[in-house]
Amino acid sequence: MDYNNNATIDLHIHSTASDGTFSPAEILALAQDLNLAAIAITDHDTVNGSKEALGIGVPPSLKFLTGVEISAAPPPSFPYSGSFHILGYSIKIDDPLLNKTLATLQEARKNRNPEIIGRLNSMSVAVSMDELLNEVGDGQLGRPHIARLMVKKGYVESIKEAFDKYLGKGKPAYVDKYRIDCSSAIEVILGAGGVPVIAHPYLLNPENIEDIEELVITLKAMGLKGIEVYYPEHSPHVISKLADMANRHELLMTGGTDFHGSLKPKIKMGSGKGDFFVPYILYEKLIESI
Repeated sequence: MDYNNNATIDLHIHSTASDGTFSPAEILALAQDLNLAAIAITDHDTVNGSKEALGIGVPPSLKFLTGVEISAAPPPSFPYSGSFHILGYSIKIDDPLLNKTLATLQEARKNRNPEIIGRLNSMSVAVSMDELLNEVGDGQLGRPHIARLMVKKGYVESIKEAFDKYLGKGKPAYVDKYRIDCSSAIEVILGAGGVPVIAHPYLLNPENIEDIEELVITLKAMGLKGIEVYYPEHSPHVISKLADMANRHELLMTGGTDFHGSLKPKIKMGSGKGDFFVPYILYEKLIESI
């Protein structure tokens, strides 16, 4: 099928393999229903979502990229407090070093959850690891799942309230997580034949756009290949600035909604908050670079 720039894509989607609420099968079906031209499943620190989608079989009408979103530590000279993540596209999902690295990150996540629950218990919030496992099953457990359990048990009225009162950074039940160096994250993605891209750079909350540019230059020297320019929380002004930055530094542009299903109910796959649009040509340029 031929696509033009009126076709939209979504290269930032989370499934039940990490903290999304839609299974890979449901994501493939929804992408078809929405007439998306191309998608990538980019679960946190796991490629299981991509593996499952490939195992099911991607519909011929839909272009699909394997993906991952790795939790990384920013360079020491850029001590950002926001979410610092490196996206990896078109990765070989059976790459040994990639899987070893992701296993380390997943183990760190598992060790974090009991500590969070212990802090909640000390505040008379009676939730347990057994309850959490019963809720989620074999999925990768994280704070959103704990928040959902807290809603179910009536301790909070919403996931947002759980994060605002207990689980968010700086709140009483927050436990920081292990991250690998950003240089290692980039190196692992490159080693798996993938394309490393900095995720939602403006969420790092720099004082100005020039801070992001210095960061991008530093990351490019490490092997970074692209910037997630299109993102629902990026204003038109920020998108324009990031696009200009990508062009000047000869970096690829990508985009996606960061779809999590009901965990982020206002964000719809492919369209964000309603008027979001990522042009198909970005997928074409990404494929050309591989």
